[in-house]
Amino acid sequence: MVDLKPNSSVLVISSHVTRGSIGNRAAVFALEAFNIPVWAVHTVLLPWHPGHGPATRIVPSDDEFRAFTTDLQNAPWIDEIGAVLTGYVANAFQAKTVAGLVSSLKSKNPNLFYLCDPVIGDQGGLYVAEETAIAVRDHLVPLSDMITPNCFELGWLTGTQTPTNHQAVIDACEIIERPAKLVTSVPSTNKTRIGNMYIDASEGWYVSHDFLEKVPNGSGDLTAATYLARKLRGLDSVENLKTTTASVFEILTQSARKGCDELTLESDIASLISPSAEIELSQLDITS
Repeated sequence: MVDLKPNSSVLVISSHVTRGSIGNRAAVFALEAFNIPVWAVHTVLLPWHPGHGPATRIVPSDDEFRAFTTDLQNAPWIDEIGAVLTGYVANAFQAKTVAGLVSSLKSKNPNLFYLCDPVIGDQGGLYVAEETAIAVRDHLVPLSDMITPNCFELGWLTGTQTPTNHQAVIDACEIIERPAKLVTSVPSTNKTRIGNMYIDASEGWYVSHDFLEKVPNGSGDLTAATYLARKLRGLDSVENLKTTTASVFEILTQSARKGCDELTLESDIASLISPSAEIELSQLDITS
C-alpha cells in the first residue's frame, strides 16, 4: 500500500484526444471512478487517435511546457500530489522536463509513488522519435517505482528482442532492476489466450484471458491507471493484477461486442470497479 495523505491527488501526464478513450481520457476517468482526485497535464492535443486517420496535432512549445510544469512545481497546492502517472510524451524535451518535475516532487515527498507507462511503441515498432524513446528510457524509467510496458516496449527499453514467451519477459525484466514491472500483452503458451505479467524483487505472476481480435485502443492507458487506482486504495499486487486485468478485458470485450472503435468507459464503469470476467492466474519462478 502507498502511504498517502487523505484525499491525495494523482498528477497524470499524457496525451489528450477530443474523441475517444486513450491517454488522459482513459487515465483520468479510471482514477476518478475510484474517487481519486486528479491533476491532468496534456502533452499533445489531438482530435482523435492517429490510428483513425490524419489529424491536427497541437504540441506546446518547449518554453510553454517548461513554464507550465514550473507553475505546477511552485503551486501552493503541490503538497496535494501523492502519486504521478506518466504516459505519452510528445518529444524528448517533455520527457526530460517531466523527469525534473517528478524529481522535485519526490524530494519534497519521499512517499510519492511514480508509475511510468513508457508509451513509445508496439509490435509495429516505435511510434515516437527515437530520441524521445531514449529520453523516456534514460530519464523517466530510472525515477519510477513501477513501469507498465507492453512486450515491444520492454524489449526496446532493455535492448533485447521483443520477448515472445514467459522466460524471455522474466529475463528482460531482470535488466531493469529497481521498479516493479507490469508487462501487458504477454503471450500465453495457449495461442488463444494473452495476458499480463507482474514482476518485482520478490515475486512474479501471470494472468491470462481469451485473445480478442481488433480491440479499441487505450487498453494500456486504462491498465496503468486502474492498477494505480487500486494500489492507492490498498490492494496487494497479486489481487490488483487479477482484478485490473479482468476489468480491462471485460471492457474490451463489451466495447468490441457493441462494434465500437473506442473503449466504452462511460457505460462500462461497473466493469471497471467490480469485474466478473474469468481469468487464469499462475505464479512464476523468477529465481532461475
